[in-house]
Amino acid sequence: MAAKRQHLTIAALCEELEISRRTFYEWRAKKRAPRCIKLPNGEIRVRRIDLDNWLDTCEEAA
Repeated sequence: MAAKRQHLTIAALCEELEISRRTFYEWRAKKRAPRCIKLPNGEIRVRRIDLDNWLDTCEEAA
């Protein structure tokens, strides 16, 4: 199994969650996306741990 990247690009995050970039940016505008890091060049990254923690908060009790 390949090691997980520590910081995901928006493209990688969207591919993993099977969502469009538009959906990600809509969630981000509504403050519903995982915590993001804005790099000095303006690009956005998401830490793996922040994505995993965010996914944990999305779980519903069955």
